[in-house]
Amino acid sequence: MNPRVLVVDDEPGVRKALQRGLRAEGMDVVTASDGPSALRLGQTGAFDVLLLDIMLPGLSGYRVLQQLRAEGVRTPVLMISAKDGEVDQADGLDLGADGYLVKPFSFVVLVAQVRAVLRRAANDGVRGSLRVGELEVDRAVKQVHWRGEPVAFSPREFALLEVLVGRAGTVVTKDELLRAVWGDEQAATRNVVEVYVGYVRRKLDAAGAGALVRTVRGHGYVASDPNLDEVMSPAGPA
Repeated sequence: MNPRVLVVDDEPGVRKALQRGLRAEGMDVVTASDGPSALRLGQTGAFDVLLLDIMLPGLSGYRVLQQLRAEGVRTPVLMISAKDGEVDQADGLDLGADGYLVKPFSFVVLVAQVRAVLRRAANDGVRGSLRVGELEVDRAVKQVHWRGEPVAFSPREFALLEVLVGRAGTVVTKDELLRAVWGDEQAATRNVVEVYVGYVRRKLDAAGAGALVRTVRGHGYVASDPNLDEVMSPAGPA
């Protein structure tokens, strides 16, 4: 499956250019335009690398990175910024960034850095396995196993399941799934989320794990061990 990249920048032109270019390089790209959205998406653990601008509305890239690292999120992060001072770069690296690119930067160099951090992450085992009950989601090789047997999912189905299992026991709203899996794709709607949740459920059911993804009416969906009852629900509708 293709690497999943989250591009965070408040400039629409930059987001579109990076999305188009990285997709041409065989990567799946989701974009965000502000700090709070970047934090929420980063917390899902559904991405292989984050391209994170520093100057963002609502929450700076520094604060987003700091919060993610404080929560134990180890997803590789490349900072991108017009700030070219040594102190700015040092601050980003000290907070846990894996690299720092100064605007305007070479797209060729950007792609090389993305591939480099992906290789390091794979070698270091950063993207390990997620588990809920007897289901294992191996994020490094993008495979799913139920009771040791492989279950085949499309890239989009895998990304959706990865978000749900990464937040096992917590209800994930349709809007959160929409942002994490489809990003700003214009054709994506809540109905698309429902359709793909149905696909995932059918495959889990065929494998014998049909009760693992449940609907919490008025809120969203939750992945949990069928033998455990505790579910944390968010406030607000699905």
